Parts: sequence; C-alpha cells; structure tokens
Amino acid sequence: MNRLSILKYDLVSIALYIVLVSFGIINIYSSSFNGSSMSLFDLSSIVGKQVIFFFLSLVVFIFILFTRNKFFDNSASIVYFLSIILLLGLFVFGVERGGARSWYALGPISFQPSELAKFGTALFLSKFLSIIQTDLKRNRDILIVLIIIVVPIILTTIQPDPGSALIFLAFIFPVIREGLNLNYFYFGLYIISTLILTLIFNFLVSIAILTIIFLTYLIYLRNKKIKVSLLKYIFSFFILISSSFSTNYLFENVLEQRHRDRINLVLGKEIDTSGIGYNINQSKIALSNGGFFGTGFLEGTQTKGNFVPRQHTDFIFSTIGEEWGFIGTLITIVIFSFLIIRIITRADKQPNHFRRIYSYCFASLVFFHFFLNVGMSIGLIPSIGIPLPFISYGGSSLLIFSLMFFVYLNFDSSRLKES
Repeated sequence: MNRLSILKYDLVSIALYIVLVSFGIINIYSSSFNGSSMSLFDLSSIVGKQVIFFFLSLVVFIFILFTRNKFFDNSASIVYFLSIILLLGLFVFGVERGGARSWYALGPISFQPSELAKFGTALFLSKFLSIIQTDLKRNRDILIVLIIIVVPIILTTIQPDPGSALIFLAFIFPVIREGLNLNYFYFGLYIISTLILTLIFNFLVSIAILTIIFLTYLIYLRNKKIKVSLLKYIFSFFILISSSFSTNYLFENVLEQRHRDRINLVLGKEIDTSGIGYNINQSKIALSNGGFFGTGFLEGTQTKGNFVPRQHTDFIFSTIGEEWGFIGTLITIVIFSFLIIRIITRADKQPNHFRRIYSYCFASLVFFHFFLNVGMSIGLIPSIGIPLPFISYGGSSLLIFSLMFFVYLNFDSSRLKES
C-alpha cells in the first residue's frame, strides 16, 4: 500500500477536476430546474444522482490513494477482457435505450460497459506498448494494436452506438506518440476523406477525385526523384476504391435511419430544423441567446423552456453558453485545454513507459470527448451522443472518467520511483 501524503499529488489537476465537476453539477441543476427547490441529495432528481456519483468517485479515489502502481499494470489484461465480456453480454442481458442496447439495469442503477471499455483499453494498450519487445515498425505488433482498439469499436458499433465507438479512435494518438509511422495516420485520413466524398457525391465522382490525387502525387514523387514502391501505392489505391465502393452499403445497412439523417444534415444533404436537426438547431439558438456574458444562472429561456432535448447530458454545453455566455464557454474550453496539456506535459516526465502511455491515453480520451461534444453542440458534427467529461449528467461517465483521472494522479505521484 502507498503511504498517504496528499502533497505528492498534482494539486493543480485536482483543483481543475473539482472545478469541472462542481460546474457540471451547477449546470445540471439549472438544466433540470422546474421552478421548485431541489435537494442536491434527492435521489429522485438527476442532480441528486450526479452528486451521489461524485461522492462515490471520491470513495474510489481513497482506495486508489492506497493502491500500488503495479496493481494496474498487473490487472490491465483482466480489466480489458472483463469489459469485452460485458460488451458481449449486452446482446443477451442489455437494456435498450434510445435505440441502442448499451446498458445494464441493476434496479435503479444503470451501467454502460462501453465506459469501462475505455479504461480497460487504455490499460491494456499501455501494457502492450510498454513491453520492451513491442516494436511498432513490425506488422505483427501493429496488427495486435489494431485488434486491441478495433474489438471494442465493433462491439459498440453493432449495439448500435456508433458515437461511443468513435471515441476509441482517440487511442491512435498515443500509438503515434509511441512510434507508429505517420503514414498510417495519413492513410486513415485518406480513407475517412474517401467515405465523406462518396457520401457527398457518389462512387464515380469519388473515384475520379481519388485517381487525380493519386496520379498527381506519383508525378510529384517522380519529379522529386523519390523512389517509390509502385505495387505498394497501387495496393493502397485499391483499398481506397474498396472503401468508397462499400460506403453506401455500410451507410444504408449498418447505420440506423437516425444516424443516416444526422450525417446527411451535417453534410448539407438535408435541411431540417424541426425533425432530426431539431436538437442541434435549438442548441445553437441557446448558445446565441447567451451573448457575451450570458443570461444568468437559471435565467436561460431555451434551458428553462426545455427546448433543447438532453440538455443535461449531450447538450449541456448549450446550457453553459446560454446562461454563462461567451465568457463561460471560453473559461470551460480553457480549463479543459489546460488540464489536457498538463496531463501530457507531466506524462512526458514519466520514466515508466506503462504509466506514461496510460497518461497519453487518458489525455486523448478527454480531448476526443471534449472536442466531439462541443462540435456536436455547435453543429459541426452530427448528434452522436457524446457527453462532456466531468460535466454532463451520467453516473457511468463520471465514475469511469474520475477513475481514470485518479489512476493518472497515482501514476504521476510516483514518477521518481518504480513501485
């Protein structure tokens, strides 16, 4: 067991965590306020449930304070495979909500195993990448990394919950940081661009654009007298064509109609402010209502009128924008940015590979959640059900993100020793 000394922990990060969670509870209270006083400990209210989960998170912190670092290293594979088993169990024992079988219901308590899968994947990926024999220049090791990340993506996508599945792509950043060739990242961007081009236009137009880009690039390499493996680039081009060809099938047969509608809305293929686009449209109205200084706590007309659905969960950023204005949203963005940068900079000083990679994974997950949630609230990306870490209502999300944060604190506090 670790000896308790609170001064050895990153007090700045702890302060940022408390500010974010407290600000989240304030905005959850506002978004659910019905005109009568609500107790912060009333389990029948969502704000009461959030407060209870916050205190449960602090209990978890106490346990982690006394846990040796090696415990997380040794249990990484157990947590990962347990989360995979729980994801598989959803198809038998899961409860359907919002069109997705993503939850376990245990009486009044619900649990979303995809949240645990984020923690398990972060631990297991860190464990594998920290093994001295692992070399990201070998195809075998790259394939193993791909399997670790893709398995929870597939199991989450077919629930279907493509929004939560998208979050696991955040793990590409720590993998790149640990030495993955950037060409793989660029190729992934090419595939995503191919999918978008095919959805916006059609298969033939997409292939024509890809062919022009491909030939232009080969001519550029030849003029620069750079040696290239023509077979390698032809194979890559074939994969891009296959991706484009399969796009419409995946779009029509894997995604549900609600997902297709939201993607079409963002791509500009549909204009709908009263149906599928209602949430985002009302969120943008709420944000614009806030102006520079906001309407004031409990004074947001969009918030109080319940015009924005799920405003205490996925669209809580619109509550912040309406009642706290540009200043409130800016401060929120600055706090998240500062926390992410602080985690990364302190991770760079971590001599232990496993702890360092885990810290990168955690920072990437926070960034991805934060980026997608804000982008969703302002209409840059489809409404895909991504909560704002530490702020949005959700016991599973708050508990797991707090757990990941406390494990990071544990690792960071032991930078100078291998215990």
